[in-house]
Amino acid sequence: MAIANRVAQHMKDQSWIRQMFEQGIALKARHGARNVFDLSLGNPILEPPAAFYDRLRSLLDAPAAGRHRYMPNAGFPETRAAVAAQLERETGIAFTGGDVVMTVGAAGALNVVLKSILDPGDEVVVLAPFFPEYFFYIDNHNGVPVIVETGATFQPDPAAIEAKLTARTKAVLLNSPNNPTGVIYPPAALEGIGQVLARAEARFGHAIYLLSDEPYAKLLYDGLAYPYVYSHHPASIGVVSYSKDLSLAGERIGFVAVNPACPDKAELVDALIFSNRVLGFVNAPALMQRAVEALQGVAIDAAWYQQRRDRLYDGLTALGFAVVKPEGAFYLFPKSPMADDIAFVQALLQYQVLVVPGTGFGRPGYFRISYSVDDWVIDGALEALARAAPSLGLRG
Repeated sequence: MAIANRVAQHMKDQSWIRQMFEQGIALKARHGARNVFDLSLGNPILEPPAAFYDRLRSLLDAPAAGRHRYMPNAGFPETRAAVAAQLERETGIAFTGGDVVMTVGAAGALNVVLKSILDPGDEVVVLAPFFPEYFFYIDNHNGVPVIVETGATFQPDPAAIEAKLTARTKAVLLNSPNNPTGVIYPPAALEGIGQVLARAEARFGHAIYLLSDEPYAKLLYDGLAYPYVYSHHPASIGVVSYSKDLSLAGERIGFVAVNPACPDKAELVDALIFSNRVLGFVNAPALMQRAVEALQGVAIDAAWYQQRRDRLYDGLTALGFAVVKPEGAFYLFPKSPMADDIAFVQALLQYQVLVVPGTGFGRPGYFRISYSVDDWVIDGALEALARAAPSLGLRG
């Protein structure tokens, strides 16, 4: 075999999201794109805010010497300072530009962090349900994922996390608002996790990082405020992307923020900067750094997504689906009416509806819906689900 055995195995095990994407292509070729109701992809559908285009035009209309050259691997100092100032406004914590490293999106940021903190065999606790790419990122850096289940409403249980911590644990990875469930981990849960980690750090004699993956932190509903992790554990790291709040997923721009109170912060930040370089990212895209530098506090209208959440939630519950109402992101995670969630997802293909089985997110018996879609997709999907309902034992 020409390629690495481990890569070959990962390709066989690759995400159910990708598999459904490929099935969607086949269905659209067979039935026509307007007759296929694809709820499988978490691709932000809204265009970036007008302020993004204004900023981009201003940068392009007034080219400055050296704008597209290398800069420090951590990013432009002015961009890092702007991000830190926004973090201070949002958290009340005195961040500085030295606490921030600009990255190639949140995925790049997670790889930079994991490269910086993991020795071979070190463990990363991941809460289920989870974003499936986490396992590939951990494997990239010879780490070992340790799965901890959440409860019926997908909230973390600090005691369950504590039971899985060992001397090899280097991080607990949180994702809130969560993909695939849309739930937010509240301050009380974060405080409980912080206490668990403090006890484990004292027991094992080393830092255990609370690593918070926050691409949906600005997509919140019902007037909720985002609960940041920094006040709950000193050794905490935020990983942020502009992919969802500015709809810039294809531009690959984000950052890592290290808690100013983090022990050995200077050494950690130096490691992040080194890892950013040697992983081949080198630096975050220069033009996008300059763009987001002036867009701190700007975001798309989350109400647009909330309206679609409400339509789908009301429609699904009316049909008899059991679903926890999301508080953020743009996903619902209903319980499958069939014990075999994969069989259920395959059955929906007969109605030209694409969703993703919960098995792919570490929670069999559920399925994920993305409502980052046009109205006609929601209309068609609900009509198709109503037709399918009687055969599934639902109300219809």
